[in-house]
Amino acid sequence: MQPLLTVNDLTMDFGGIRAVDRVDLRLRPGEIVALIGPNGAGKTTLFNCLTGLHRPTGGDLVLAPPGRPQRNLNGLPPHRITAAGLARTFQNIRLFPHMTVLENVMVGRHCRTTSKVFGAIFRPEATVREERETVGMSLALLERIGLAEQADEWAANLPYGAQRRLEIARALATEPLLLLLDEPAAGMNPQETQELDALITSLRDDGLAILLIEHDMKLVMRLSDHIVVMDYGRKIAEGTPEEIRRHPAVIRAYLGEEEYGA
Repeated sequence: MQPLLTVNDLTMDFGGIRAVDRVDLRLRPGEIVALIGPNGAGKTTLFNCLTGLHRPTGGDLVLAPPGRPQRNLNGLPPHRITAAGLARTFQNIRLFPHMTVLENVMVGRHCRTTSKVFGAIFRPEATVREERETVGMSLALLERIGLAEQADEWAANLPYGAQRRLEIARALATEPLLLLLDEPAAGMNPQETQELDALITSLRDDGLAILLIEHDMKLVMRLSDHIVVMDYGRKIAEGTPEEIRRHPAVIRAYLGEEEYGA
């Protein structure tokens, strides 16, 4: 199957520091790829390059949706990359705390709506219809993640794990081809992690490609089709969970021989 996203020689320099060093990456529709490595390995910087928060120093980012022309994402601003089909969550939750749960999801629809200032003021039928569709889709997403009953709550009042799921719902509201999750299980209890596992699996089963940064290695091994390992900005290993589980350098540096060694 043709890759949905192809990353070639991606490089990101900050002055004299190379945070990402010529990293290659491939993601296919319906595939979960995990990006692992110690803190400071360059994982989140790579995410920032993919989603337009950083302009890469070098390399190519090519998106090739099935049945549509491929598109080079190099240098595009974040809102255009989101519109192209990449959506993300953040390591630190970035919800709008004083908006409702429903409103937070509706914000994610902005890149797919067409009404402008004129529509907001004069309320033509097209604008009203678009707003109804936005509310309906947002409620459906809340139903899927188990937060429909909290639709009118302030986002700040949700428990931590629910806030994490809400951020995923907001990203899904953009109708992404590729979802990037930056440590989605961080701070979750075992029950919340199990719910997250089921949600991510269901998204993959729907054909969504997922790129995942995560330090919970048990979750990574359960979910991932492919794993990429980074250290000091470089890709040092990649393969299936079983291959990574048995990779000597990865065992020593990240997983621990006692729990994951062959």
